[in-house]
Amino acid sequence: MAPETELAETLAEKLAGRRALIGIVGLGYVGLPLALAAVRAGFPVLGFDTNPERVAALNRGEGAFHHIPGEALGAALRAGAFAATGDLARLDEPDAVLICVPTPLTRHREPDLSYVEATARAVAERLRPGQLVVLESTTYPGTTAEVMRPRLEAGGLRVGREVFLAYSPEREDPGNADFATSQIPKVVGADDPASRRLAGALYGALTVETVPVSTAATAEAVKLTENIFRSVNIALVNELKLVYDAMGIDVWEVIGAAATKPFGFMPFYPGPGLGGHCIPIDPFYLAWKAREFDVPARFVELAGEVNTRMPHHVVERLAAAIDRTGRPVSGARILVLGLAYKRNIEDTRESPSLRLMRLIEARGATALYHDPLVPVLPPTREHSELAGRRSQPLTAETLAGADAVLIATDHDGVDYALVGRHARLVVDTRNVMARHGLAGPTIVKA
Repeated sequence: MAPETELAETLAEKLAGRRALIGIVGLGYVGLPLALAAVRAGFPVLGFDTNPERVAALNRGEGAFHHIPGEALGAALRAGAFAATGDLARLDEPDAVLICVPTPLTRHREPDLSYVEATARAVAERLRPGQLVVLESTTYPGTTAEVMRPRLEAGGLRVGREVFLAYSPEREDPGNADFATSQIPKVVGADDPASRRLAGALYGALTVETVPVSTAATAEAVKLTENIFRSVNIALVNELKLVYDAMGIDVWEVIGAAATKPFGFMPFYPGPGLGGHCIPIDPFYLAWKAREFDVPARFVELAGEVNTRMPHHVVERLAAAIDRTGRPVSGARILVLGLAYKRNIEDTRESPSLRLMRLIEARGATALYHDPLVPVLPPTREHSELAGRRSQPLTAETLAGADAVLIATDHDGVDYALVGRHARLVVDTRNVMARHGLAGPTIVKA
């Protein structure tokens, strides 16, 4: 038996017997649920994170997110099945290393692979024969082959022979109670049969189904396609909102009626802009890569531009509504209701609420916020000046003291009837007031 075959068979046996140690780099909204899914499947897990405060919190059982039951983390710790560390020198310990690090955009809307590259170097420094490395971070087609592989092979080990490399895009939907990590089929792609088989065996133990594809680049393209589909359709309804608003037609009523068609229509909903770690970013990853092949991605880029402009439209609607009350925007106090990028989670990454606050203050107004899941605004790459601001209590006094309430995120559990009773003006970007049966001259849709 060839050495590479022996290494692959040894790892396959460890995976089948749940004896393989799973290492997960990046214990955020993707990495932590994945770690707990691996624990539930019977694997021991060693998590890596460069944030020492997060590592300490997780090891105390305190680092779970709002949508992840803290009991699951506590049980994994008590069983000795999970531990977190910031020591990247321990990357030689896991049999499989799954990389779940951020892939943001630069200020010029180009891919920022600094986290992936740094992690690849750290893994390469400790790489040993028989390890499987899987990139899960959303990225452009070619990243696994062009960025990951050369760094892993720099020390002399060869992918497909001594070590194994695959790409399997994360498919997390934080806050979606209908689909946990283990219930979502997992796409797996690799450029050699051994890597593809081993990655399939790993994820086959973690998830309800694996979907093998021919190459890592194909798997990378799958992830982009999923999110660009959403981006394009959200851009469409955002643009329709502007068109129908000019005609005096309620886009929410239109979508609700159209959604009754049992075929040929899938409802998407407008909002104040896109947020999160995927949909606002992925279209620009593909458009950037497409330029290398002299192929324009005009449709994809247009969707990104439409969605990026939505916070500006919302602030224009807000300003017009305030003007109609007889006072200028400058000097006004605006309470932004909801800071997270989507309902019922605390994730503020790329949240349009942050852009809204900046645009509001650029007009001379004061932007306050209330979010029951974000008591203090964390540091962000693009909005560092907002860090440290605290959520205001949602009381009759707070509402009455604001010149306008701008609903940007429609968390459940918020007393929208209280908002309707005491706010002087409500500008609603999520149609949540109407969903609660609340209407009136002081409620404006945007």
